[in-house]
Amino acid sequence: MPVRSASAVWNGSLKDGNGTMKMASGAYEGKYSFGSRFQEDPGTNPEELIAAAHAGCFSMALSAGLGKAGHEVTRVATSAKAHLEKVGEGFQITRIHLTTEAEVPGIDDAAFQEQAEGAKANCPVSQALAGVEIVLDAKLVS
Repeated sequence: MPVRSASAVWNGSLKDGNGTMKMASGAYEGKYSFGSRFQEDPGTNPEELIAAAHAGCFSMALSAGLGKAGHEVTRVATSAKAHLEKVGEGFQITRIHLTTEAEVPGIDDAAFQEQAEGAKANCPVSQALAGVEIVLDAKLVS
């Protein structure tokens, strides 16, 4: 299996510095700063990239699980919110909230919810984030 990589460079002090993060594939490179991480300044942050990775991984895992169960998937759309909070003297990602909508003809909601919970538990990013509370709102749409 391939090994995926990314890199980051930080210049300066924590509050006054800035940096860039980029994926080795070249698909993304973005600037980040104290303000983009802990306030609402322009730029990205590690938590946003984790949320994107989790949304993408979950969507693929849900599609795979539904397919293995014999259901044809039309579309899965997932958003993720990574909650960064002050805990003690530092900061932690305390929760990730996944919200997904899927179009899966011919499946009932109970079977869909079962597949969604399985994807939440088994996607590789969920497993990597096992120490974080993961909340899921899954909606079947037609």
